[in-house]
Amino acid sequence: MKPRHAPPLTALRAFEAAARSLSFQKAATQLFVTPAAVSHQVKRLEAYLGTELFERGHRTVTLTPQGAALAASLTEIFGMLDRALDRSASAEPGHLRVSTLESFAAKWLAPRLHRFHEAHPDIQVRVLTSDQLVDVGQENVDVAIRYGLGTYPGVQVEKLMDAPVFPVCAPGTSRKDGKPIASPADMAHVAFIHDQSAEGRPGVPDWAAWLRAVGLHGVSADAGLVFPSIYLAQEAAIHGHGVALGLAPLVEEDLRQGRLVRPVEPHLPNAYAFWTIRPSKGRHHAATDAFCNWIHAEASASLPSV
Repeated sequence: MKPRHAPPLTALRAFEAAARSLSFQKAATQLFVTPAAVSHQVKRLEAYLGTELFERGHRTVTLTPQGAALAASLTEIFGMLDRALDRSASAEPGHLRVSTLESFAAKWLAPRLHRFHEAHPDIQVRVLTSDQLVDVGQENVDVAIRYGLGTYPGVQVEKLMDAPVFPVCAPGTSRKDGKPIASPADMAHVAFIHDQSAEGRPGVPDWAAWLRAVGLHGVSADAGLVFPSIYLAQEAAIHGHGVALGLAPLVEEDLRQGRLVRPVEPHLPNAYAFWTIRPSKGRHHAATDAFCNWIHAEASASLPSV
């Protein structure tokens, strides 16, 4: 028998969530991604299997017979996996798995995590960072930290901190003509650095919104370097390639260490914030409570002034 390539597990998870709700939008909310990401993963699975799993209408989707059969099997399989992971996790009460974004892990969590270890040396924290879909209700994750609107059904959600947005750049960064950046008006003459991941997120400020807010009309906000994540955009700013829009929690340490400065003061509120998320059932133990109490205390103590 000719061996198959390994099945796309991320696509299977996306399909199962979409099949359970018959909605790419609801599946995206559950998995903390966009509907387009869910759609992409489902199409990937259909290509792998060589068959359609959904019949797509104008604003609805229904399962094909093949899709219904696969969904029933996956629901059972993921349920068995979830229960097995629950048993494994509960057998190691001193181990904690924390899922978060790479940017948050690198820029905010890593510089502080040693303090949690000092306070709780008996708890081993494993930080998981990935752009893959994560379902904290089914995967072996004790705590997730996410950046979004906080509308995550079926889980315990608590706001960690707000994420106001303001311009940041390396010390000495100047206008394109070499003159210093001294006022918001000077921002019409700088090299912009863009975070592509902010696109399509209502309420998340981009350069066009910031320029409107400070009254700089007629200035093109489209030119400049474009990066797929806020982490890379801020790293480009650190290396002097222009001015980026920084999220306050993610630039706090770089501002403190002098790797970044705020060339002008105006900031914009952000509809998105950082949240701690826990499964609504199972895997609740003292280590989880200790970590959540610690990280919320850290967030309260480190809120930057804007």
